[in-house]
Amino acid sequence: MDKIRFGVVRINHGHIYTQVEALLRAGAECVGFYAPEDDLAAQFAARYPQIPRVDTAARILEDESVALITTSAVPNERGPLGIAAMRHGKDFLTDKPGFTTLAQLAEARRVQVETGRFYAIYFGRFDSRATLKAGELVHAGAIGQVVQFTGLGPHRAGLASRADWFFVRDKYGGVITDIGSHQFDHFLYFTGSTCAEIVAAQVANYRHPEYPELEEIGEVMLRGDQGTGYIRVDWFSPDGLPTWGDTRLVILGTEGYIEARLTIDLAGRSGTDHLFLVNRSGVEYVDCSQVALTFGRDLLADIRHRTQTAMSQEEAFLACELSLRAQAAAKRLGHLRA
Repeated sequence: MDKIRFGVVRINHGHIYTQVEALLRAGAECVGFYAPEDDLAAQFAARYPQIPRVDTAARILEDESVALITTSAVPNERGPLGIAAMRHGKDFLTDKPGFTTLAQLAEARRVQVETGRFYAIYFGRFDSRATLKAGELVHAGAIGQVVQFTGLGPHRAGLASRADWFFVRDKYGGVITDIGSHQFDHFLYFTGSTCAEIVAAQVANYRHPEYPELEEIGEVMLRGDQGTGYIRVDWFSPDGLPTWGDTRLVILGTEGYIEARLTIDLAGRSGTDHLFLVNRSGVEYVDCSQVALTFGRDLLADIRHRTQTAMSQEEAFLACELSLRAQAAAKRLGHLRA
């Protein structure tokens, strides 16, 4: 397989650009994109004038030269699209969340085994140099055995610019399913857990009773076989913050801890990807600027050689399963509609 060809099907979230960029940088060729929404299609075509728009998803799904489908469809449409892609003999790459129901996940697991295709999910760690550096340090033993992970994923709501599906729980899956899937992936990545139970979970709507299906905050405590975790995600980032959210990871080990400030350092350092390491040697600010982002390259190699270097298939599915189970177990607070 010389140049891997991929197609884009549905572009309802801006993360599609990150996914396409990762694939193009790695040397893949995009054969076309399908988007029924003219406004979204115009934006995509303006950025990628070399990629033709096609009139049906079938044009891409049935193209035998296409090895990979990538999407940022409305969240509840991603699972069925991935299943269709695998049944057409394609590998699949989706924006998170990979699924909005456990039934979708169960069917995708069955079809993935049946077809041998990949169902990959573009989690946030793949384009975060600080996260990847933290993983390198953890796996090198810089803080001893990891015992606890805390992941904070605040976001700015920007409700005026949101599509209608953003306010419908069945379409976006709930705040823990949606944003929290990043943090569940982090939990597995840093602790090395291969199973986990949800200890407690809750979701709430406090500010916007006019949107009773909008979950503004979600919290989860979980216990894995190799460590514990706490996750909080929300839509409360204030307008005064000069970025969309102050995302942070704290990895606690038996010999120290790491804090990664992925989007901003409130202490004043410019830019993104700030990492602090504290252990027996002292306190160190770690430069992450030279960390390579290799997801696209690794995924293309996996497609060629049927390896799992970009991500473990089971780990990707498990991160989704945990977020879905936490969402289902969450106590509902505030103005949420039952």
